[in-house]
Amino acid sequence: MNSEKEGSICKEPSSDASIANHDDEALRKDYDLKGEHVYVQSDAEKALVRKLDYIYVMPFVAALNFLQFFDKSTLNYAGVLGIKEATGTTGSQFSWLGSLFYLGYLVYQPVNQLVLQRVRLSKYVGALVILWGLVLAVTFMAKNFQQLAGLRFLLGFFEAAIYPCCIMLISAMYRRREQAGRIGMIYICNGIALAVGGFIGYGVGQTMEGVHGHGAWQWLMLILGVVTISFGIILFFGLIDNPRSRFLNLTPEQEQAVEERIRDNAVVITQEIKYYQMLEALKEPRLYSYILASMLINLQNGALNTFSSIITNGFGFSGVNSILLSVPAGIIDVIYIIAAIWYNKRYGNTLYIACVMLGFSIVGLVLLVAIPLPKAKLLGLYLCWSYAAAYTMLLVSVANNVSGYTKKLFYSSCIIVFYTIGNFAGPLMMVDWQKPLYLGGMIAYIAANVISIVLLLFTRWSMAKVNRERLSAGATGHQAAVASDITDGENANFIYRL
Repeated sequence: MNSEKEGSICKEPSSDASIANHDDEALRKDYDLKGEHVYVQSDAEKALVRKLDYIYVMPFVAALNFLQFFDKSTLNYAGVLGIKEATGTTGSQFSWLGSLFYLGYLVYQPVNQLVLQRVRLSKYVGALVILWGLVLAVTFMAKNFQQLAGLRFLLGFFEAAIYPCCIMLISAMYRRREQAGRIGMIYICNGIALAVGGFIGYGVGQTMEGVHGHGAWQWLMLILGVVTISFGIILFFGLIDNPRSRFLNLTPEQEQAVEERIRDNAVVITQEIKYYQMLEALKEPRLYSYILASMLINLQNGALNTFSSIITNGFGFSGVNSILLSVPAGIIDVIYIIAAIWYNKRYGNTLYIACVMLGFSIVGLVLLVAIPLPKAKLLGLYLCWSYAAAYTMLLVSVANNVSGYTKKLFYSSCIIVFYTIGNFAGPLMMVDWQKPLYLGGMIAYIAANVISIVLLLFTRWSMAKVNRERLSAGATGHQAAVASDITDGENANFIYRL
């Protein structure tokens, strides 16, 4: 479908900050102290956005993230479908299976940092999806903990690049103000996968146990593996990764809109790795706030993705029914993210929303620890999923507020590394002898959320301070020229979206 030999997204013919300054004077835009860009969208641009949303980009992103979350969560469903008994896996070993996925995630990040900047995005993502589908399908044949451990590591290894790829794709194809909803769609699809996965896991558990002599958990792995491989082939040939692609059938008016949109989103793809941009990132205190918050928020993500069915099973619900109770969790997760996106699009305040959502999660964790009633604990479990909306807003803030292609990739890679560390450590805090309450883990997640709120508030304050200084100095608020690849630190007209 998109087999023309064009560079991914848009290539950088030159890099000169003076071009940006000239363009800024020619095209003044109004920004407020929250970094909100005031512009009028033409009918041609609206039609272009509809093409991206409903045909060429977001359907692929949505399906990709649905499968990615569902595939990595198969262990959660398999935990109550007999995988531990069939493979002789103990409770502590099961915790390690949850963590080893993220060890594979972590190991692949340096590779991804180099490869993502050098290869075609659609081909790269498609190949990775095919590979992780093969790993999932082969899990059907696993006989012991050692085999499961190796396969879970490989699954994480091949899934590791998906979030950074999706963030870079959305950052390049959409305006900054449009990005919250599209990045939110990644995590909405995670919630949908949690809900739909509950139904599928329940159905497989009820109907496939013992079919042809295999357990229900085995059929779950095989079916999802085959579906994933098929979708990977579609992605390889069908994903549009260039806003100027001839397959978008752009009109002259839309071509002009594309150039303005590239200026606004401040993403210019280049294969040149600019090490000075990495050094600039390392000198910014907000980088460390972002990555530490990413790690701390995702401690509970790793735990809930691995143990939610086991936790609800501990409330007194049967094995298969405990899978079914993940359906409301997925729906509530989607509601949290939609609410956060709606408020962000209407009022901004990205990081304030993240803090509020973390507050909801803290309340949920307290209910799990302090209230003995099963129904109250179930409510607490559902409240806990608000952390996903908080993490979505963190990613939106990074996508909106980091420019310079190498710098943006570096930020994304660092965040994913610490995301991985959090997800790796999270399940290990759920020690077997503390079940079903897992008190130590729950208290650790509460403390992590509190610290994350402090870090995000500091990040917002630091960017707001720069905004005030730049606007008082007469910044236009307009982004760099299409041809330039300069950072938000170099461009004195860059206004952070808070």
